[in-house]
Amino acid sequence: MITEYRFCPACASPLALRSELEDAGLTERLRCPACSFTHWNNPTPVLAAIVELDGQVLLARNAAWQHRMMGLITGFMEAGETPEQGISREIGEETGLSVSALTLVGVHDFQRMNQVIITYHAVAHGQVQLSPELAEYRLLRPEQVKCWRAGTGLALADWLRSRGQEPVFMDLPTADEPRASAPGETSDQPGFQQSAPPGRRA
Repeated sequence: MITEYRFCPACASPLALRSELEDAGLTERLRCPACSFTHWNNPTPVLAAIVELDGQVLLARNAAWQHRMMGLITGFMEAGETPEQGISREIGEETGLSVSALTLVGVHDFQRMNQVIITYHAVAHGQVQLSPELAEYRLLRPEQVKCWRAGTGLALADWLRSRGQEPVFMDLPTADEPRASAPGETSDQPGFQQSAPPGRRA
């Protein structure tokens, strides 16, 4: 169970794993023994964008990532905004670009982070100005981009197929791999990686 909860947000009592009868049967969840609050631990919706700038795909590296991997622009929705408004805002905040067209690519689960990822293809314009959360970016032709086999990698693969291009998949480096062997190091073999949106990572 992926959770950051230790105490009840309603009465501050320590939460405990307790089994109770629900619609699906007996289910164990974090519950408050004092006020009966239940932490449902539902997946978090995350927005992602395949940003197209002058016919190329913009990939960026978060400053907190260990390897020099590139990924899509991602972020969380804010209260009171639609997914389209949210991803347009995220693109503007993280890259300085303006969005002129959005098309839904798909919705994919990312169970390792307990997320549901809503991905758009975004046609963008302007001059790239990265936020402090992003360390660098690359503009790549669609045929140069490599996908990974989860989360936004699957969305990127679906988008490439919609353009008549068969995606190329890659493996992500493990924590104990030597730094120099990480895929995506060279400009002719760019890597692609999905992580949680900047600023809210475990």
